[in-house]
Amino acid sequence: MATRSGRSTWDLTALLNAADPRATLAERHLWLVRLMQWLRSAPLEGERQRPTPVLRLKHLLNVLERHPEHRARVGELLALFWREVDIAALFADFGFAPRTHFLAELGQRLHTRLLPHTPETTDLGELFALLFPREADAAWLEAIDDETLARLAALLAPALAQGEDWRTPLLDGIVFLAAAVRASGLSGALRQRMSPELLVDRPFRQLAAVAEHTAELAQAGDSRRLLQQVQYLRALLAACRRAAASVHEHLEEHGVSVGIVFEVDQLRGRCDRIEALLDCLLAERPAHELVRLLATLARAAEQRRGLRALFARHYSLLARKVAERNAETGEHYITRDRAEYRAMLRAACGGGAVIAGTTFVKFAIGALGLAAFWAGFWAGVNYAASFVLIHLCHWTVATKQPAMTAPAMADKLADVSDDAKVEAFVDEAAHLIRSQAAGIFGNLMLAGPLVLLGQLAWQALFGAPLVGEATAGYVLHSLTLLGPTPLYAAFTGVLLFASSLIAGWAENWFVWHKLDSAIAWNPRSIALLGDARAKRWARWWRANISGLTANVSLGLMLGLVPAVASFFALPVEVRHVTLSTGQLAAALGALGPELLREGAFWWCAAGIALTGVLNLTVSFVLAFKVALRSRGIRLADRSRIYRAWRRRLLTRPLSFVWPPRESAA
Repeated sequence: MATRSGRSTWDLTALLNAADPRATLAERHLWLVRLMQWLRSAPLEGERQRPTPVLRLKHLLNVLERHPEHRARVGELLALFWREVDIAALFADFGFAPRTHFLAELGQRLHTRLLPHTPETTDLGELFALLFPREADAAWLEAIDDETLARLAALLAPALAQGEDWRTPLLDGIVFLAAAVRASGLSGALRQRMSPELLVDRPFRQLAAVAEHTAELAQAGDSRRLLQQVQYLRALLAACRRAAASVHEHLEEHGVSVGIVFEVDQLRGRCDRIEALLDCLLAERPAHELVRLLATLARAAEQRRGLRALFARHYSLLARKVAERNAETGEHYITRDRAEYRAMLRAACGGGAVIAGTTFVKFAIGALGLAAFWAGFWAGVNYAASFVLIHLCHWTVATKQPAMTAPAMADKLADVSDDAKVEAFVDEAAHLIRSQAAGIFGNLMLAGPLVLLGQLAWQALFGAPLVGEATAGYVLHSLTLLGPTPLYAAFTGVLLFASSLIAGWAENWFVWHKLDSAIAWNPRSIALLGDARAKRWARWWRANISGLTANVSLGLMLGLVPAVASFFALPVEVRHVTLSTGQLAAALGALGPELLREGAFWWCAAGIALTGVLNLTVSFVLAFKVALRSRGIRLADRSRIYRAWRRRLLTRPLSFVWPPRESAA
């Protein structure tokens, strides 16, 4: 036929004529793949719109019922498929990692996503991804009605009659899955982190034997004993899931491992798969349950190709733990009354004094004329040493606060079920913004004046300022608001956020490996330090590992990232509000008070003001979003929070600037 509908009918006829039981394994499987493609996409004769795959399936069954020769060839091909293909592999292995390791699963998903698959395989789990490559396949599988299922079962009946019992692959899948759950549950990584009370009855040890006995009873046809055994097997599965869930409680207390989280998820997924297979075995309409299971596997096929879901799921708990570690530190940066506000000012003044010295060292390193990498490296060492000194003196650098305080704020969002709790969170926001203001004011109150004083003192003693006019001209050119300063300031905010992530990860790693306990109790540590000193060192490292890592990583990134970027011809620089203030003060000391009458100075001052805003805002927003995601805050709750925040800003703007007289509860 010349019409479109005629061509589509001819396509189906040609497809049925190509069903050759004598073809090779790859050719027969390729025919099945093409048949599934026809079900998904081919129009039918007389149809103005695309029919659903269920309608195409009905049309296919009609054609096979009207043409016995086609039905015979298709039936023989399906019989060969049933005998040659490992169907149990689909139920036992598909959707699970071959090795319970996160990186192995990541590599497998990249392989699945990037490399083509071959139909030349006897593993139905591998072939399934070709037969059902889209998540939409699950929807039309679930839409197949009972009458169509009965007709499809009649088509498959001769093929099943020539082989083993249709339940055998399901039973084998249950046995294989139970063995895998037993192995995971008894592995040291999980067993040592499960609640001992939940392992008293040894559910993992019993699971494989009970699954074997269940399969034997099903094949023997003992229905009464089979039901009792299935109930016992389900009880064991529930016990195994509870034991696996207790691992998360251990991780909450002793640090998070992405690999452990992944292995627990695999274990629980296998338990759920066993439950689904048991439903198929015991259902009054097993065909309906099997189709529903296939739909679930089709969804799993799409998820298995995705990388975003893998990272989102298994890093959410790690993000939460990193946020919680930072939240503990961030509480120290939030002021809630005037006494704490004044204390923050004093701490920030101390930090500003150190940054003044850091500014002169930075200019000295630049004057040495080192290669780009080494200039960046020693600049990073300068920053890191200064930040560590500020940390050890219990002072503060304002721009380090947001990435630490955002998780502390998000920690208040554990329950936002009513408006009062949302308002309490907005109170925390006001406390935080006041704290940032105090930190910046304190840093700038000493950093700029001390650098200017140093310039003037050096000129009085030696006749020339410490930082010369040429360097001052470069400062005015680089810090101006008319240049790329806003972009560099925002990028510096990203580095500030990254340092907080590194700090949280390092503390989690420290806790996970129990290094504080090792320092306190390891015989070599005790022999070297003595018992009392070893315990003091353990407590000190546990309290300071996050701060030290944050400061060292931030300092090195501020120095090295621009140097590494220049290697790739990327014009990336950093703009830190306190360091920039010190540089502008040095330029003022070199060029004299006449600079105050020039527009270049005030454009730089405006650039520094915007730098402070972007440093704080970018790092805070990034850290806050991670903290929200790690706590699973819903979008609707986020909207309520943002509305309450705007309402407070309009009605009580001074609460974001000046602390109240009374102490906040």
